[in-house]
Amino acid sequence: MGKKIMYVIAAALVVLVCAMSPASYAADQKVYVNGIDANFPPFAYVDQNGKPDGFDVKALEWIAKEMGFKVVHKPMDWDGIVVSLTSKKIDMIASGMSINEKRKQVVNFTTPYWKIAQVLVAPKDSKLTADQILSGGNKVGVQRGTTEANWMKENLIKKGKNFELVEYDSAPLAVEDVLNGRIVAAAMDDAPAKDALRKKPVKIVGTFGMEDEEFGYAVRKEDKELLAKLNEGLKKLMASPYWEELKTKYKP
Repeated sequence: MGKKIMYVIAAALVVLVCAMSPASYAADQKVYVNGIDANFPPFAYVDQNGKPDGFDVKALEWIAKEMGFKVVHKPMDWDGIVVSLTSKKIDMIASGMSINEKRKQVVNFTTPYWKIAQVLVAPKDSKLTADQILSGGNKVGVQRGTTEANWMKENLIKKGKNFELVEYDSAPLAVEDVLNGRIVAAAMDDAPAKDALRKKPVKIVGTFGMEDEEFGYAVRKEDKELLAKLNEGLKKLMASPYWEELKTKYKP
């Protein structure tokens, strides 16, 4: 066989190997967009370098690698995130979203992966009890569009509790106003509350009557294949050593 023909065959083999390489497979992987709250530590947030980070962000990235797809994270306002999902601006929500009946009418959730309680956060030197906070016309902060915001309106304010609910774009912003005295306390999930305790001079006063909730990833009703992938990925993740690493790192 002549050298020229051998070179042609060798070149063809190189092309074939490259075509079968992992890089080629990666190019064919499905890319999903995950909508996240840009300021919901420790589950999801944008770090000082402008990169999405947090317990849910890293968990989903592990699942994506394990299940053979790619994911990009898109920060957005929380009060419109479900509409963004149903209108196909994003493909999923993995960002500390509580599972409830109202949301289940619009989206499908994965199996739950985290349980949370709802608490009140006040300045560390506050002497007020939870009952005192929710009376006397006090101002209490809450993130708009959350289950706790809706619950407090329906089950406390409408039923005669004398306090004013002040809504914020995020729980950390409400904590800042707790510290500067604009509000006496803020209602939130216990995970961001614990995160605030590690960073700010605040304390958890107690609960306010809302039942514990569970977090799940949300997808559109019709995206059953994606739901199955996420459920399988969550099962694998929660059985892996990386799950414990995430809990140790982010302390949700």
